[in-house]
Amino acid sequence: MSITISGLTKIYGSQKAVNNINFSISKGEIVGFLGPNGAGKSTTMKIITGYLVADFGSVLVSGIDVAKNPIETKKKIGYLAEANPLYYDMYVREYLSFVAGVHSVSDIKNAVERVINLTGLINESKKKTGQLSKGYKQRVGLAAALIHDPEVLILDEPTSGLDPNQIIEIRNVIKEQGINKTVLFSSHILHEVEAICNRVIIINKGVIVEDNLLTNLTGSKFSESIIIEFQESVSESLFEGFENPIKVSDNTWIFTTDKPDLLRKQLMELVFKNNLNVISLKNQSNVNLETVFRQVTASK
Repeated sequence: MSITISGLTKIYGSQKAVNNINFSISKGEIVGFLGPNGAGKSTTMKIITGYLVADFGSVLVSGIDVAKNPIETKKKIGYLAEANPLYYDMYVREYLSFVAGVHSVSDIKNAVERVINLTGLINESKKKTGQLSKGYKQRVGLAAALIHDPEVLILDEPTSGLDPNQIIEIRNVIKEQGINKTVLFSSHILHEVEAICNRVIIINKGVIVEDNLLTNLTGSKFSESIIIEFQESVSESLFEGFENPIKVSDNTWIFTTDKPDLLRKQLMELVFKNNLNVISLKNQSNVNLETVFRQVTASK
C-alpha cells in the first residue's frame, strides 16, 4: 500500500479533529477524500504530508513511517495544499526550478519544462507567479507538486479557481498521473470527484463514515431516492425511526434506500397517522454522489 493510516487521531483542546481513522490506498488508485467543512480532511492530509504531527496512530507512505522518517516520506509525496503558498516575486520557471532544487532533482531544466507542458503553463511561464490569475496559480502549485515525480500525490482542492476548460485539462492531468501514482484528492465540487476518482472516502466530524468504490456508492447501496413534498412545514422529529432524512426545505425531504416500496409504504402510513397533506411523492433513480454525501453526513 502506498498510504496506510492506522488509528489516526488529532486533538485540539477538547475537540477530536480526527478520531481514530483507518484506511489504505494502493498505487494506481485515485481516491476522493470528502467531508463538510471542519470534518478533518485537511488535518488528515497535513498529517500524511508531515506538516502536522498526530497525537495517536500511524501513517505509512510507501512503507515509511511519517513520524519517524519525515524527510524520506516527503521525498515520496507531491502536495498541493488548499492555500497553495507561492513566492509571488519569483517567475514561474524560477519558482519551479527552486522547488526542483529543494527536492534535489538531477536534471532541473528538463523537469521544469516537463511540468510546464504537463500543466499548460507555457504561455504564462515568463510571468511572476504574483501576476497570474488564481487558476494559473493553481496550475503552478500542481506543477510544483509534480516536479520531482513523486509516488504519492496529495491534492487539496486542486481545481479551485479554474474555469471550466481549465478544470477539464487539470482533470485529465490528474487522471493520467493516477495510472502510476497514488492520488488522494479533496474537493467540494462533487461532480469533479465523480469524473476523476474511482473510490471515495467520506469523513464527518473526524470519523470515516463511508469508504467504497464510487460505482458501489451510486449503485446498489444507495440505489434510489424518494422525494416527498408536504403542503405543511415539517420538522425532522416527525421522521424518528427513519434513516438519515435529508432536508431540502421546510416541507421537502429526501430519503435514500435499497427498498423503495417499503419506504413509500412507511411514509404514507406516517402521512395518514399525522393527517398531513402530500403535494408529491416521487422516486429518483441513479443516485449521484451529492445524494450519498448528504445522506452519510446528515446530522443525527
